[in-house]
Amino acid sequence: MNLNQIIGLCDGEILNETSDIKDFRTAFSSDLMSDVLRWHSDNMILITGLATIQTIRTAEVSGISCIVLARGKKVSDEMLELAKESDIAIITSPASMFEISGKLYENGIRPLY
Repeated sequence: MNLNQIIGLCDGEILNETSDIKDFRTAFSSDLMSDVLRWHSDNMILITGLATIQTIRTAEVSGISCIVLARGKKVSDEMLELAKESDIAIITSPASMFEISGKLYENGIRPLY
């Protein structure tokens, strides 16, 4: 699944562009970044409601290249700059983490574990 498909399914808005076209196959939903750090998977989607710089740092370490922020969370300029430097796409969606996870799963994205 590509970024445009993810955006469409979760009624999202891309906040930055990445230079690499990726094919996403797995996702992980969590607000607890210590849980996210347990896993590493390239081209994984992180679905979270945690809009902090630590979310971007965690994505860097974990090989995550797309973050979907649930519940319409807003990001800071610092977050956008770090995401751009790290080539991590940020999408914001008005939907809940549960709804986003369900829609992505229903359309072929698999859980990380």
